[in-house]
Amino acid sequence: MDNTGLILMLSATALIAIALVSMVGLKGFTAWIELKRAEIEHSRLPERTPGAGSRIELADLKERIRKLEAIAAGVDL
Repeated sequence: MDNTGLILMLSATALIAIALVSMVGLKGFTAWIELKRAEIEHSRLPERTPGAGSRIELADLKERIRKLEAIAAGVDL
């Protein structure tokens, strides 16, 4: 009934398995944190080129302002 060697071997194997799973989890968590940092940094940068939708909205607003100015000046469109 001398199972001491077997118990030690199973304990060492379990310890190594836990260490490997912890290292992989830590590496994944670190990569996830870096991804979130990059997303935050990207959201802080000013958008350099407006999208097509915002250009259309801007043109629509300019047209509305032109019409309102014409109405205020008494010009019939």
